[in-house]
Formats: sequence, structure tokens, C-alpha cells
Amino acid sequence: MQDDIQSVLISEQQLADAVKKLGEQISRDYADRNLMMVSVLKGSVVFMADLMRAISVPASIDFMSVTSYGKGVKTSGVVRIIKDLDEELDGRDILIVEDILDSGMTLSYLKEHIMAKGARSIRIATLLDKPERRRVDIHPDYSCFSVPDEFVVGYGLDYAEKYRNLPYVGILKPCVYEK
Repeated sequence: MQDDIQSVLISEQQLADAVKKLGEQISRDYADRNLMMVSVLKGSVVFMADLMRAISVPASIDFMSVTSYGKGVKTSGVVRIIKDLDEELDGRDILIVEDILDSGMTLSYLKEHIMAKGARSIRIATLLDKPERRRVDIHPDYSCFSVPDEFVVGYGLDYAEKYRNLPYVGILKPCVYEK
């Protein structure tokens, strides 16, 4: 796996520091609210696990699984819900936890879907923001890092279901995904 990485973009320590700081900010912002964290599987599971431990206010969690990429490297533009939320959302303050915000199409769709279920408020926390790739008008409320338009893997992010277990975020060599 290491041989497929062009360079380390964000180190393990940088990730830990940023997630801790973000957790502190979210704790302040949600001190008197009814927080439910929604992890968008599979990519955000590592970020979600670390972030929820960095949050000091009561919070419930739930999970959604969606796809817009299939096995490719570019979004198809069609969002499909594979697993919807289990909990009721009426009056809840939802924090969507995502690994990366790039085109924005998936998160835009999810915000509308969750709001239609009766959420009181919806905000987005993303580990990585890739604004150069944005195709819709959506912005994260919380973001740890802004990244260049490179194919990144690690810390939950994958290519063809590989590299999620890397403890850092790295840039994947183009020869790996251009085969």
C-alpha cells in the first residue's frame, strides 16, 4: 500500500490535532442543543469515531450509506441511498459527518433528504474540503483541512475499497487509478 502513495498530505499527528480542535468547537456550538451526528459510510467512519470522542456534549449517532461513485474515481452525479437513518429526526440538530466534500452533490442531496425528515437544523462537518471540485453551492460548516484537487486516500478515504486503514491522508499515485 505504501508504494502506491505519492506523498503524505496530512500526517497522523496533524489529523489528531485538527479533530481535537474541531471537537472543541462543535462542543461549544452545540452546548444546549439536541445533537445527532450522522456518519456517511464508509469513508467517514474513522473521522466520526475520532470526532465523537473529541466532543464533550451529549450526542447520539446514526449512520447512512450512500453512493454516487460506484467503483470509479469521479462521481456519477446520481446519489443512491443504500442505508437510511434508523432514528427519528423531529426536532434534532443534525451534524452530517463526512470524509470529504468535493463536488457537493451527495451532501446537497443528503441535506434535503434529512431536512424532509423533520430535522430542526443541519450542519456539515467534513474532514477534507476540496472546493476546486464543487459543482453545487454547498459549503461545510466545519472543516479540518482544505485540500488540492488530488486523489487522496487514507484515514477512511479509499480507492476501490483499499487504503482506508492508512493512519494519514496521502495522495495516491495516478498510475494506480489510471490503469
